[in-house]
Amino acid sequence: MNEKDLIELWNAKRSQIIMAQIAPSFVLIAVFVLAGFDKFAMASDGTKYFVLGVTAVTGILAIISQYAAVREGEALLEDLSKVGSKSALGKKISSSRGLLSLSAIAIVGSGLAVFALTVWAVLG
Repeated sequence: MNEKDLIELWNAKRSQIIMAQIAPSFVLIAVFVLAGFDKFAMASDGTKYFVLGVTAVTGILAIISQYAAVREGEALLEDLSKVGSKSALGKKISSSRGLLSLSAIAIVGSGLAVFALTVWAVLG
């Protein structure tokens, strides 16, 4: 692949990571609006656990998708680093492995932290 194709693929992977955050964001918005109006105080335990289950599954699937895109992005960076003469953009992208690895850590860490806060909001 040439530099242009690799950069287009890089942008597609970045978009995939961003798009994987949309569904969990909507789920979290709904949960936190309901928690803000104290709707879980009177809800049955079954309802609370169902909400936590849906939230967990949505988040886990998003994390898996994002993590897969990061891993594929790391392979893409290796390929891009092997391209002969690169543009300034190609050089910047090919040198961003550290940021990509940091993104993987942040995705998993923030996912766990947000789920812990969700449990707290739902179960009180």
